[in-house]
Amino acid sequence: MPHPFKSVALVGNAKDQRVADCMLSLTRHLASRGLQPLVDHRQAPIFAAGTVVLCPEQSFAGRADLIISIGGDGTLLYAASLVAEHAVPLLGINRGRLGFLTDVGAASMLEHVDSVLNGKYLEDRRSLMAARLERGGAPPVRALALNDVVINKRETGHLMEFETSINGRYVNSHGGDGIVIATATGSTAYALSCGGPIVEPDLDVWVMAPISPHTLSDRPIVVRAGSKILVRIADRHDSRAQVTCDGTTLGDVGHGDSVHVEGSGAQVTLLHPPGYDYYRLLRSKLHWGRGAGGSPDE
Repeated sequence: MPHPFKSVALVGNAKDQRVADCMLSLTRHLASRGLQPLVDHRQAPIFAAGTVVLCPEQSFAGRADLIISIGGDGTLLYAASLVAEHAVPLLGINRGRLGFLTDVGAASMLEHVDSVLNGKYLEDRRSLMAARLERGGAPPVRALALNDVVINKRETGHLMEFETSINGRYVNSHGGDGIVIATATGSTAYALSCGGPIVEPDLDVWVMAPISPHTLSDRPIVVRAGSKILVRIADRHDSRAQVTCDGTTLGDVGHGDSVHVEGSGAQVTLLHPPGYDYYRLLRSKLHWGRGAGGSPDE
């Protein structure tokens, strides 16, 4: 049956045997459909010659019509960084742990890949936020994030002191281990462990969640997505922090430095198999609906 995707790229860490097995199985299956997947040259040792096209991952966005991520949510976030400013959709195969973004299981992988290749899928567009790190007279450092921007302290045994403002209005002075600024997509990641709420991914909001705040009244808040958020490190020489975007280090930040987070206009498109249900995903990953009176359907 004709399919809309002429070129498929595979992203995963083949050093993990479970991932390697999935990649090999997918390669054989795609070949049976007349497709020769793109694979980064670092993964070449596990493939027989001529079964894949080797090229740098950084070129996938310009050469592939679909990227299949095999691994955990971290792998999908990396794949998202490859296509953040391109219209290449992502399909996530879960070989990690929770897998809120990689919702296709290994057991049903080939069936769901066939559905996608046959044009039977749900499109799920997720917006990204833009981070900008400003340090003295140095040029700004920028990055995009699908899940979150995290500012956390470098030294143990000391409070980090910082201030936040939203759209030019002062919000609070904080003492603690840092702060997570998460998209709705990232509300089930680090922000959740900081006491933040679970947010439906199609809601146009962000979560600001303090990390181990010193004051009990310093609570997570929900703000409009696209707000201009400023985090400024307090003018203390012992306040040192690090900024990460989707787990990738943007840089160190110290007293007087600042981190700016705002809307980016960039989106990524996740593909889900037919019948995708976000609440069913939550029940499966968080083990809801298992007690008396519940309705487990997993």
